[in-house]
Amino acid sequence: MAQKGILITGGAGYIGSHTARQLGENGERLVTLDNLCTGFRQAVLHGELIVGNTGDQALVSRILKEHDIDTVMHFAAHTIVPESVENPLKYYANNTCNTRNLLACCAEAGVKHFVFSSTAAVYGIPETSVAYEDAPTQPINPYGTSKLMSEMMLHDQASASDMRYVALRYFNVAGCDLEGRIGQSTPKATLLTKVACEAAVGKREAVYIFGTDYPTADGTGVRDYIHVEDLAGAHVKALDHLRQGGDSSILNCGYGHGYSVRELLKSVENANGAPLNIIEAERRAGDPPELVAGADKVREVLGWIPQYDDLSIIASSALAWEKKQLTAPWSNE
Repeated sequence: MAQKGILITGGAGYIGSHTARQLGENGERLVTLDNLCTGFRQAVLHGELIVGNTGDQALVSRILKEHDIDTVMHFAAHTIVPESVENPLKYYANNTCNTRNLLACCAEAGVKHFVFSSTAAVYGIPETSVAYEDAPTQPINPYGTSKLMSEMMLHDQASASDMRYVALRYFNVAGCDLEGRIGQSTPKATLLTKVACEAAVGKREAVYIFGTDYPTADGTGVRDYIHVEDLAGAHVKALDHLRQGGDSSILNCGYGHGYSVRELLKSVENANGAPLNIIEAERRAGDPPELVAGADKVREVLGWIPQYDDLSIIASSALAWEKKQLTAPWSNE
């Protein structure tokens, strides 16, 4: 029997490209669909790249049919929280409406497996510092709401068909491919590790700490930082789970412990061998003092074992990528 194909939406972006690389190294047959608004051609190391929009139902239907796709991994999304507050309809159009259109194409084509890129933002500000999958979902921004709505559609569509899915709720993704082949190149990124590394190589004048009076060990916010290679590995495990007949699941992706903002910035300084220009500022509205993944279920359900749970590896790999981009920056022009 011919090998079935995998469609990766947003596979030219940060997390999608790392997952696609791991799948390609495993010998999977891949097709990436990306409009390249934040992704890069250079990030697609395996399979075919088709430039287009996930919401284009005619295009998606053709891809599913012509490439004999039975699995979709859906990464395509806008992800900048402040922008979602300023322009909510942009996020509902791309993250929610386009997911609905993609699911409609999947239903028509008989796609069996769906792996969805979700987010811890669906929890909003949890009542406790550790968020488990059964915590109330009460997002406080359109980004989180747009992803939660997609989770709901996935649940309902799976209930009405034989499609099964895994939705992975990411915590704070960081780091890059340890061999430096691909990395986090999103323009105007807001992820702290990326911002700190850009400051370290001179792309930014400073890095800000928003809030130094939290009830934490050093007064700064604590987050669960997960290396992108481990997160990509969870997607590969999710596919294995579905192929083996596993049930649909919603799973947190984090290490189950956190680091403070100061600890992360110190790790970047250590990797760079020089201090950062750090500016302390007031708290931002909506930032919880501490947010850590309840990460037991993903290990139990998928048999996922993290390999890079080390802040120094996260910082050094992210910094190495920024230094590489100084001399050979990616561009789609």
